[in-house]
Amino acid sequence: MSMNDKAETSPAAPLLSQCLVAEFCGTFGLVFIGTGALVVNEMTGGDITHVGVSLSFGLTVLAMIYSFGDVSGAHINPAVTVGFWASGRFDGRHVPGYIAAQCAGALMASGTVRLLFPAAPSLGGTVPSGSSSQAFVLEIILTLILMLVILSVSFDAKETGLLAGVAIGAVIAFEALFAGPVSGASMNPARSLGPAIIAGKIHSLWVYLVAPVLGALLATPLYGVIHRYNSE
Repeated sequence: MSMNDKAETSPAAPLLSQCLVAEFCGTFGLVFIGTGALVVNEMTGGDITHVGVSLSFGLTVLAMIYSFGDVSGAHINPAVTVGFWASGRFDGRHVPGYIAAQCAGALMASGTVRLLFPAAPSLGGTVPSGSSSQAFVLEIILTLILMLVILSVSFDAKETGLLAGVAIGAVIAFEALFAGPVSGASMNPARSLGPAIIAGKIHSLWVYLVAPVLGALLATPLYGVIHRYNSE
């Protein structure tokens, strides 16, 4: 290999295996810290507070983006992976692997929370406080807004850049602040899957598996309309 060839191939793109490990770790961190904050808040009678729980989710996402954004894109959310694919930014061949890694990380995180707090009934799971239809529509809208922000501040299929983590983490925090008491403000099928499976409370799980994906898919054409000038 010539010196020119080396220059052209450097720096090397991350291997798929590295991306999958990053997605596993990023989703583990999100679910472990976020749902862990919910569990500790319940156990301590509200010491963390609703604001603290919302910030736990937002700040964890911020940290995961800065940690893994340059490797896997720090999707840490199956709905985001599907949204990137629908927007043409992400190779569809990698979608199943990313989603599997994210779900595995969430399940491992909820299993760890169960080991640490065996008395916690729901493990920080998401359950509608009102009707399922209300939670379903709310989760679609929340994820649509989140995906619009992600598409606007990311490069290709990677959540990178100086302020990407701040913008995305802030959206998750403020959406959790007002919608958390109503639907749980999941916006993430993996985040809801882990606690539901490990705690055995799956009666409303369909809401959080379907609605965020629909929201992410709806965000893609809307982003195209809003930012059409970028491609002209």
